Amino acid sequence: MKANPIQGQGTSPQAWRASRHLAQVPDMDCTQLVPAGSRAVIVSPHPDDEILGCGGLLQLLAREQRQVLLISVTDGGASHPDSGYWTPQRLSVVRPLESADALKRLGLPLNQMQWVHGGFPDTGVAAREHELQLFLSTYLQPSDVVFTTWSEDGHSDHEAVGRASLAAARSCGAKVHEIPVWAWHWANPEDPRLPWERARKLQLDKWAQARKRHAIQAFASQLYSDPDTGHEPVLSATTVERLQQPFEVVFL
Repeated sequence: MKANPIQGQGTSPQAWRASRHLAQVPDMDCTQLVPAGSRAVIVSPHPDDEILGCGGLLQLLAREQRQVLLISVTDGGASHPDSGYWTPQRLSVVRPLESADALKRLGLPLNQMQWVHGGFPDTGVAAREHELQLFLSTYLQPSDVVFTTWSEDGHSDHEAVGRASLAAARSCGAKVHEIPVWAWHWANPEDPRLPWERARKLQLDKWAQARKRHAIQAFASQLYSDPDTGHEPVLSATTVERLQQPFEVVFL
C-alpha cells in the first residue's frame, strides 16, 4: 500500500515563500485560462477543496462573468473517523452547508452558479473511479475548462478525482487543468516531483485574498479540535496558512 505522505505539520509556509522554483512560476490571467464563452467546471473531492484550492480563481471567474459549474464529488462524511460528535451522518449535512456559506463569503450567490453533488463515498473514490468518470462525462461539454485536484496530490480521493476528471474531459474534448492542495504539505520547495514546467500562477489582489481567508473560516468542522476525541483539527493553522498565498497555482 502506498504510504500516506500527509503526516505531521509538513513543509512550512516560510519554506515555500523562499522557494526558487515557486518564485519563477510565470503568471497567467484568468481570461487566458477560461476564454469568453467557455464554462469553468470545478471538480472538488470534498466540500472545502473548491475554496482551499481555487477560492481566488472562483472570485476572478465571477468578476469576468464566466459561467461556473461546481461538482462536489463526496459529502466529506469520513473526515472524523471514530468520532461520536462528528459522525458521518452529521458531517454529510454540515460540510456541504459549510461550502455553501464559504461560497457566499466569496461573493458567489448560489443562484448564479450550478452545483452538483456526486454522492460518492469519502475516502472511497478510487474504488469507484470509472463510475465517477462516467458521472462527470454526463455534465461536461467540449467548450468547458475543467479544474480538478492534481492526480498526484497525495490524498487518495484527490488523486482519483484528478484521474477521473482528466479522463472525462479528454473523452469529450474539454480542456483540463490540475490544482495542488495537499502537495504543499508533503513536497519540498524545490521538489522535482512537482511539474514545475506546467505550473502557472493566478495572482490575487488583497481583496481576493481577504475574501478567501474569510471563506476558509466557514469550515468550522475542519478547523477545530474534535470535541469528542480531542483529535487535532483536520486543517491545521499551518495547512491553512500554506493555502493563503497571494496567488494560486494551476498545473496546465
